[in-house]
Amino acid sequence: MSKKPNESNRPTHAIWLVTGEGEKSRWNRIGSAWLHNDKKGANLKFESFPLTGRVVIREIEDNITGDADAAAQGGEQ
Repeated sequence: MSKKPNESNRPTHAIWLVTGEGEKSRWNRIGSAWLHNDKKGANLKFESFPLTGRVVIREIEDNITGDADAAAQGGEQ
């Protein structure tokens, strides 16, 4: 079984389930995303299905190892 070309590389974005607001929000990583070559869409892979809360997709930065606190610092708008 071969992988799709854009899934053979590391994901470009992490998918988070966010519950709560502001300082009391909880970020739980629930999947990954790979941008399409034309940057107009993405393939999403969920490792957990969100039941409540907001789904947030954030770019994965080299210095972030998937830490929810680091994602939350750049998150809420």
